[in-house]
Amino acid sequence: MAETPRNSRSQAYRRLSLAEKHDKFVNQYSRRTLFRVGAVSGAALAAGGVLLPGAAAASPGPMVLLNADKVAGSALRPFGRHIAYGADPSQQVVVSWQVPAAVTAPFIRIGTVPGDFSPPIQAEVRALTSQMSWQHPVEEVPPNSPKSITQYYLHARIDRLLPNTTYYYVVGHEGYDPAARLGEMASFRTAPAPGGDGTFTFTAFGDQGVGYNAVATSSLIAGLDPAFHLAMGDLSYALEGEGGHPEEDQYDARLWDSFFVQNEPVTAGIPWMMALGNHEMEGWYSEDGYGGVRARFTMPDNAWDGSTCIYSWRYQNVGMISLDGNDVCYNSPSNLDYTKGKQLKWLGKTLAAFRADPTIDFIVVYCHQCTYSTCHSNGAELGAQKDWAPLFDKYQVDLVLNGHNHIYERTDPIRAGKAVKKVPSRGTTDPVKDGTTYITAGGGGGSVSEFPAPDTYLGHETSNDSPVPMKYSERDGQDRTKKVTWSRVRFRGYSLVAVDVVAGTGTTPPKMDVRAISADGTLVDQIIVQRS
Repeated sequence: MAETPRNSRSQAYRRLSLAEKHDKFVNQYSRRTLFRVGAVSGAALAAGGVLLPGAAAASPGPMVLLNADKVAGSALRPFGRHIAYGADPSQQVVVSWQVPAAVTAPFIRIGTVPGDFSPPIQAEVRALTSQMSWQHPVEEVPPNSPKSITQYYLHARIDRLLPNTTYYYVVGHEGYDPAARLGEMASFRTAPAPGGDGTFTFTAFGDQGVGYNAVATSSLIAGLDPAFHLAMGDLSYALEGEGGHPEEDQYDARLWDSFFVQNEPVTAGIPWMMALGNHEMEGWYSEDGYGGVRARFTMPDNAWDGSTCIYSWRYQNVGMISLDGNDVCYNSPSNLDYTKGKQLKWLGKTLAAFRADPTIDFIVVYCHQCTYSTCHSNGAELGAQKDWAPLFDKYQVDLVLNGHNHIYERTDPIRAGKAVKKVPSRGTTDPVKDGTTYITAGGGGGSVSEFPAPDTYLGHETSNDSPVPMKYSERDGQDRTKKVTWSRVRFRGYSLVAVDVVAGTGTTPPKMDVRAISADGTLVDQIIVQRS
């Protein structure tokens, strides 16, 4: 996929908020009478809001389809299953999927024995309508195609599950019940209850896209069989452009279908916990650009009422925090400061609570934009360095993971913007003494970026003691560079991060074994994170 291009519009246009650009776009197209607000294919809309541009008022929630003209249910097979944990992964899971057209009574059936399923549990339908007039399809469109497409996303929240238990499930709807078709059965496992032994693995990458490189990294996840995966923004690249510019970003909504089908062999059984990237700022659907995300995904979103992909959760002894980097991003500023300080205030409270909890050994923060990176494609994010890094220092965050730059890069541990200790591959760092380690893992499959200095990684180390230029954007959009010494490992290639959380014993404290693995399975970096 193409790198994030700098927008060609004037600085005045760039300084508009996404909400202002969304309203401008809506007003422009409303005058052309291209949009109709109301029924979609005969559907009655609930009060949750309308995702069509041109609506009288934008809503943070997608519309909910109650009924519609239907194709026979027996002809419509569910696809694109993807699951996520709730804030308590030992009890809460959300199963999501798609159907090609409107269906009646969608459901999930679940059980702890293959084939022995519960009665149908009702699922929620979220319908997302996209006009063809503001899309740029990547595949040929027949001349008799409709003027809009509607994608139907279904979500089933399941609570009060048993901890550390494997569940089997099938999804269906009226006219299509696959309970007897074991080939359509999937499974997932809930987390052990908090206070378990604290031994598990999770994986992470950003910037995956759709294609054979993306298939390779997804297959790598399947081979590692982690407890969960962190998908750190710029997921499908259905949007090409900077993001947050509805008048000029190029977009094909159906690439999301390809994304979910591509990953279904993994996402149907391994929870993917997502963070927002700039390519998820789809300004056609809502004022904050996240209407499409709210239709497709269900994350815990427990930061405040109405937050989108800003949430905290824990998996045994690790506190996890998902942040929206668009809120502090000077590099692509469409949603800069859109939470009006809410996210920053919530982050401070959440970090304080996690660090005060004696049952939490490690804190991991994940987001899209890079707090620290020397890759010049998108650079480092000065807004994150100013707003978030002091809190990461204060509460001794152990690991910060992000994407955005399409490379792998690991810093030496950093405190107050400076490297504290040189940690080569196979070294050990103590966040209490040394500071926070930052990893950019943007090699999920979208494309590969460039470094201003040679690659240096496990088995291919190069001289790496000279300062390296870090590129960043000022708040006014002007680019600057600064020499830094904390860029320890750099790898240009498709890859992911795997973190093995290892329980402590009577004589040794718990640790995180952090590895970077290329798409062909080669180990390119490894460190131990262990607190004193």
